[in-house]
Amino acid sequence: MGVWAEATEDPHSIAAGRWRWRSEAVNKQCASVAKAVADIPSGATVMIGGFGGSGAPIELIHALIDAGPTNLTVINNNAGNGHVGLAAMIEAKMVAKLICSFPKSKDPRAFTERYLDGRIALELVPQGTLAERIRAGGAGIPAFYTPTAYGTELAEGKAVAEFDGKPYVQERWLKADYALVKAERGDPYGNLTFRLAARNFNPLMCMAARTTIVQVSQLVPAGDIDPEIVVTPGIFVDRLVEVTDPAQEELLNEAEARYP
Repeated sequence: MGVWAEATEDPHSIAAGRWRWRSEAVNKQCASVAKAVADIPSGATVMIGGFGGSGAPIELIHALIDAGPTNLTVINNNAGNGHVGLAAMIEAKMVAKLICSFPKSKDPRAFTERYLDGRIALELVPQGTLAERIRAGGAGIPAFYTPTAYGTELAEGKAVAEFDGKPYVQERWLKADYALVKAERGDPYGNLTFRLAARNFNPLMCMAARTTIVQVSQLVPAGDIDPEIVVTPGIFVDRLVEVTDPAQEELLNEAEARYP
């Protein structure tokens, strides 16, 4: 990033009256996970990365629970597991609606009990369609067509068109006010890499949210990440906080942990 500045601002310039490009990279570091999520308001739509526990930003989720906003719409691959992470958010009565692919998990009690009681709404989306709706949101594509879900309850009320003799269902983009994301390495400007399967939905969500908040396991100086391996460029990241020893959802559940 940068700005145009008059050349006369530079004491070494001999091109008076001309303009030059001055680099002004933005440092996106936050001092803590609490500060990173402090302004997420009640009623917001929040994307949360992860495929089960892989790539789930547990520390950011728990900081959001501490902050306490309510009536949230959450977009995630699943509906939480055990009593930590997203499941703990649901138990804290923060989530009004969940948009996901897999509301069932090893221990889905937090979601199941509230759904059966009518205390949380569910929008069920096939996994590939969910990923593409998020990608479309980040790419500025308001709608697309897919054969997935045609002829099922999930297609009811949606536009259908025929292409090459085959019916396709129209699906709308998904966007969010905030995204909570977990990455492996990041620099102060927000350039990110991801570890193996933890990449999953996280890069897509970075692009589809108005404000993207990322926890990284390792914060490195600018220039330490080879540009050839950057997965998410810093332009899609707004806040960055280092969590050097991130919790893993599966291990927390094995220990029968609860949050808070």
